[in-house]
Amino acid sequence: MAAAEPDAKPFFSLESYHVSEELGFILPDPLVELPPYYKPWMDIALRVPELVHSRQLRFLINKMPQLSNRFLLKHRELRLAHLALSVMTMGYMWQEGENNTVETLPRNLAVPYWEVSQRLGLPPILTHADAVLANWKKKDPLGYAQNLEVLVSLPGGDSTRGFFLVTLLVELAAVPALRNIPAVINGVRCGDTETVAGGLEVISQSIQDMTDKLKLMQVYVEPSVFYGIMRIYLSGWKDNPCIPKGLVYEGVQAEPMEYSGGSAAQSSLLHSFDELFGVKHEAKSGAFLTRMRNYMPPAHKLLITDISLQPSLKSFVQQQGSQRLNQAFQHCVTKLLAFRSYHINVVSRFITVPAARARQLRNQSRELEGGEMISRAPTALEERGTGGSSIMSFLKTVRDKTKGTLLHETSE
Repeated sequence: MAAAEPDAKPFFSLESYHVSEELGFILPDPLVELPPYYKPWMDIALRVPELVHSRQLRFLINKMPQLSNRFLLKHRELRLAHLALSVMTMGYMWQEGENNTVETLPRNLAVPYWEVSQRLGLPPILTHADAVLANWKKKDPLGYAQNLEVLVSLPGGDSTRGFFLVTLLVELAAVPALRNIPAVINGVRCGDTETVAGGLEVISQSIQDMTDKLKLMQVYVEPSVFYGIMRIYLSGWKDNPCIPKGLVYEGVQAEPMEYSGGSAAQSSLLHSFDELFGVKHEAKSGAFLTRMRNYMPPAHKLLITDISLQPSLKSFVQQQGSQRLNQAFQHCVTKLLAFRSYHINVVSRFITVPAARARQLRNQSRELEGGEMISRAPTALEERGTGGSSIMSFLKTVRDKTKGTLLHETSE
């Protein structure tokens, strides 16, 4: 089909959205150290798992000096500071489990945490942008896959490390897709069917690669450890019965504040794909997803908004009558549907099944192999995600709305 007149708008580009050509949404080369002034923070942040285990974390944080954020001059310094303050906060909150939570985060942690958060445009809680996007280093300068390590961690040992790094690999697998979003958008604007189809074919393969990387969860993460130990340290203080009123950030404001815990819904990847393909979510799940955008770096949130403002890709595909283009769009949505279906499988394996086993063990008062760890998991979070959602109904609704985006010719 002949190309239409080019759109008068400037070409769409990722340059202004802090998206890396090589790493996508991942923060390139995160710092591993802060200026010496911040040694009190890093000394504790690097030892959170062992200090939680010895029940010393709250004691040491309470004794910690209150530091100014004025010596944090660069973006990567702020990101490492936010990561360090975040893991300290999660450990402080959940050191004693769900039955001995605190209502107030002490001033010496709360004030600098709030100030660093304000400078970054992130909330004062551990987010996907912290735990995954800014929490990695290479063991040596070459390669990625088997060469990655986390900067800081939370209780759960190798399973926690594996959870963060597998999620990072999913983000890395999406980079070719992100690189091709501008080509698709600009192709739609210019009526260039072949360019759009070619971009969608790359995106489709990239989403397949994301699913393949997600499958590594069952290799590197033990479900009983994730459910029984790790999960509470990713949980927030919004929609959480353990902390029903939220958390007071001492020295910031007197009233408690509510923030959701880390969630896959805080990744900008699927939001970007949803806006590109035109996936329309129902009101409740859509509201939760929209709220999760407030937990993303502002530039990434802006990218998602700007993708949503572009001419409709699906309408363009339907109007062109191109078999290659139709097939490329269908493959993209099908691969996204498969990714979401597999994510449901992962959640079942790591949350739903252990939750059922925990209930059974508590009812029977038995301690079978692996049972003690699971049965001591937080009862209030049994059917909820760490972001606070009723997780299975939410994920299935999102998956079904994705299915509804398929072109009618081959979806019936």
